Amino acid sequence: MAGRTRHRPPPPRAAAWGAAVVLGWAAGPAGAQAEAPATQRIEVSAQPANDTEQRRRDPVAKTVIGRDELDKYGDTSVGDVLKRLPGVTMQGGSPRLRGLGAGYTLVLLNGEPAPPGFSLDNLSPGQVERIELTRGPSAEHSAQAVAGTLNIVLREAPRSRQREARATLGWQAVRPTLSANGSWGDRDGALSYTVPLALYQWRGQADTLSQRQSTGTDGLPQRLRVPGEDAFWGHGFNLGPRLSWKLGADEAVELQLFAQRHDFHSDGRFLTAVLDGLAPVSVDDRFSNSGHWQMARGNLQWRRKWADGLRLEIKAGGQASSSRSLTLTDGLDGAGLPSLARESRGHNLERSLTGGGKLSQPVGEAHTLALGWDLEQRWRRELRSVVENGAPQLQGYEGEPFEADLRRVAVFAQDEWTLAPRWSASLGLRAERITVTSAGLDTALRNRSQVVTPVLHLTHKLSDTGRDLLRASLTRSYKAPELSALLARPSVNTSYPVAGANPAISPDRIGNPALRPELATGLDLAWETYLPQGGVFSVGGFHRRIDGLIRNQVVLMAVPWSPVQRHVSQPVNLGRARSTGLELELKGRADELLPAAARPPQGLSLRAALSLYRSSVDALPAPDNRLEQQQPWSASTGFDQLLGPLAGGPPLTVGASLAWTPGYRTRQTLQQTLASTRQRTLDAYALWAIDGQTSLRLAANNLLAQGSDSLTEVLPDSGPPQSTRNTRSGRRAFNASLSVKF
Repeated sequence: MAGRTRHRPPPPRAAAWGAAVVLGWAAGPAGAQAEAPATQRIEVSAQPANDTEQRRRDPVAKTVIGRDELDKYGDTSVGDVLKRLPGVTMQGGSPRLRGLGAGYTLVLLNGEPAPPGFSLDNLSPGQVERIELTRGPSAEHSAQAVAGTLNIVLREAPRSRQREARATLGWQAVRPTLSANGSWGDRDGALSYTVPLALYQWRGQADTLSQRQSTGTDGLPQRLRVPGEDAFWGHGFNLGPRLSWKLGADEAVELQLFAQRHDFHSDGRFLTAVLDGLAPVSVDDRFSNSGHWQMARGNLQWRRKWADGLRLEIKAGGQASSSRSLTLTDGLDGAGLPSLARESRGHNLERSLTGGGKLSQPVGEAHTLALGWDLEQRWRRELRSVVENGAPQLQGYEGEPFEADLRRVAVFAQDEWTLAPRWSASLGLRAERITVTSAGLDTALRNRSQVVTPVLHLTHKLSDTGRDLLRASLTRSYKAPELSALLARPSVNTSYPVAGANPAISPDRIGNPALRPELATGLDLAWETYLPQGGVFSVGGFHRRIDGLIRNQVVLMAVPWSPVQRHVSQPVNLGRARSTGLELELKGRADELLPAAARPPQGLSLRAALSLYRSSVDALPAPDNRLEQQQPWSASTGFDQLLGPLAGGPPLTVGASLAWTPGYRTRQTLQQTLASTRQRTLDAYALWAIDGQTSLRLAANNLLAQGSDSLTEVLPDSGPPQSTRNTRSGRRAFNASLSVKF
């Protein structure tokens, strides 16, 4: 050779490449090396690391669910995928980590915060490339991740032609529903693209029962029993095209678009039986609700890499979302005469522009430094009106628009540091400033918060193979108040006219412009062991100390919308709280997890998780002074069994998942408690791989048909106890889906 080539040891992901080259050379003809003039052809191929391998290599504790896992079970929604993950619960289409309520989990869509109203239950797994679950904040993304971060990465442009389609027939109540989704992708030279589309329907029905013990409009004790029925249905679509254009070997541009719209409807009726006290204005109420939610988002990203390892990413995006709703309620009094006609309208419009960038550079063999920034400008406009019996419910408030602007500026620095062959660290520092201004009804709001969040993640390999790891993280995170919690616009309890008083258990609601963000200091420790055949066993613990906890308090106060004092629920910074947990996870092949068992079934995979939580709020006395919606523990288990070809036909896989949480009580304020009953959810499926391109899936969800039951109790300073028990029935759901790859 005329010159010398300098070789470096291949990185871990290139190990398969190196092995393929060596095997390809060794497998050649015996005299190949002697035939210098002959041209040798060596084909190099590599398989990307699977989800478990990516989890093991990542410097931050992260769970990755890739395309193989998303295709494996044939789920119909991303919510079904997340229900199998340890420490994850779904409520109203929103994921919640570590038993913490809404707002503590950061949900990202392609690395950008998901818009208000976005539901993962309406997103098909066929539109998703991977799901990244990080149990803690990072410097690169927003630090609004006290419980963790869930990043949904939409389908990427393929390297080769891709055609997929799926049709689903489902049933839960009244009549069947139809859904369909597909993906069309291809590559043409430097251009590659994918166009995933999903159409979906839903339909359900529930029986409800509300039992109330309070005071009537005359101020005397009242007991009511209100059975009812609720039917709901709707339809919508998702569209997420993605285009990738390689400008060169080390430069590319990507365009990601996403649009979603769904229309919803519901009808119901409530019949009120008066057990004691004065009857309400209406005792036979019928309601109908209809509306829609829609959003469109576009993100453009440019990436460039230089020979010395310097990498630059620039991104910009825009988003618009809107919603409309109309609720009509008609009521009859005890004599069967019309006594109530209420019309409620709402219209929300939100627009935002985002921008950001990241510059990373390897420094020697041990460091990779990154600097970046994020910018966001958001505008929101709300228009709401309630007209009751021909007159506005709130004089001077109805039909008046509220407008709010949000500006977010963030800068961050991060260092991926290899301390030693078995030690690695990720150090980061992020500073964010959020400014909210609003106007409406001659009132102005300006709320500014600034948070500096350092993060440190350490990983230690206990062996040279790297199959046993210790992880530790020390982080700072925060939870910003929701925009609706800042706006000082009242929402009146419709059961009690504004001209009179209302009890503490039926308060009006109003925001608090002086709210500050919650700040959390977190410590995470975990031990993970990765089994040779892909199994995982992990034990982890966490602790969060939260300062400035936001909690709703009910106060009797003078209000401008009523001539008398009213009970009003308003969010306040209550003080300090703590949350501690222990999390165990086990999954893998049965013959690997249970080596001592007598011949476990072939093709059987098992999974199980147990999480224990303890929390306390300093400003509230024990017992039950826990964080809202954080259950004492949760557990889940499941299996997947490959039955193999049946009668010489295609293979069949069956599986089931069972999740449960206990009943528990939460002291919300000094006077109010909330009790929730235990929850058990059983899902099952059968997946028939007809051939390499076609599969049929049958599934049943909520086989135990369990609904929900909650009891709210208030002990006022004077007068008898007040309580409301709400029960909602549950229904089983069944679906069959056929998937085809072309």
